[in-house]
Amino acid sequence: MQVEQIIKLLQKKGNTKNLEGMKRYAIDTSNSFGISMPEIRAFAKPYKRNHELAMQLWDSGIREAMILASLIDDPKMVNKAQINKWVKDFNSWDVCDQTCINLFKKTPYAIDKAKEFSERKDEYVKRTGFVLMACYAVDNKTGNEETFDDFLTIIEREAWDGRNFVKKAINWALRQIGKRNDISRKKAITIAKRILKQPSKSAQWIAKDALKELEKEL
Repeated sequence: MQVEQIIKLLQKKGNTKNLEGMKRYAIDTSNSFGISMPEIRAFAKPYKRNHELAMQLWDSGIREAMILASLIDDPKMVNKAQINKWVKDFNSWDVCDQTCINLFKKTPYAIDKAKEFSERKDEYVKRTGFVLMACYAVDNKTGNEETFDDFLTIIEREAWDGRNFVKKAINWALRQIGKRNDISRKKAITIAKRILKQPSKSAQWIAKDALKELEKEL
C-alpha cells in the first residue's frame, strides 16, 4: 500500500513540461513523471534506509521511483544478486548514474562490479562499470593505487567502444582517475596518449577530451 501511495504522490509532483527537456538530454521518458533530481532527493528524505520499500519501488519500472529506490535503499542490505538484477533494468543513463552514485558505490562490491561490467555487451551495463570507476575515483583520493592501475588498463582496453553512453562513461572514469592526485594524473595522461594512437574515432575522442582537462593542471 505504501508503494502505491508514494507513486501517486510522485505522479502529483510530475511535470509533463519537463519531459521535453529531459528528452533533449537523451533521458528515456517513456515511463517518467517529469520530476527533477532535486525534487526526487527532497522527496526521499523521510524514507531513508528502507530496503524492502526500495525493492518494491524499483520493480515499478517508473523512472522517478527507481531513482528514489536508489536513494532510500540500505547499502548494507544490497547483495550481488540485487546489483545484477537492477543493472539489467537500466534503460536510461540517468537511472544508471544515479543508482551508481546513490547506492552501488557504497557497497563492498563496487570494485569487482566495475571490472566485471566493463566487459559486458549491454550498453547500460557496460556504462555502469565505468561510472563505478569514476565514482570510486572521486571518493578515494588516496589509497590503493593498484586498483586504479587496473581501471586504467581496462579503460585503455575498452576505448574502442563508440556507443555514446559507453564512451562518455569511459572518458569520465579516465578524467576522474587523473584528478585524484599528481601520481594518478601522470598515469592517466600516459594512458590517454596511448589511447590517442588507437584507430577508432571513439578512442581518439576519449583521449583528446581527457587530455584537454588533465594537462591543464600541469
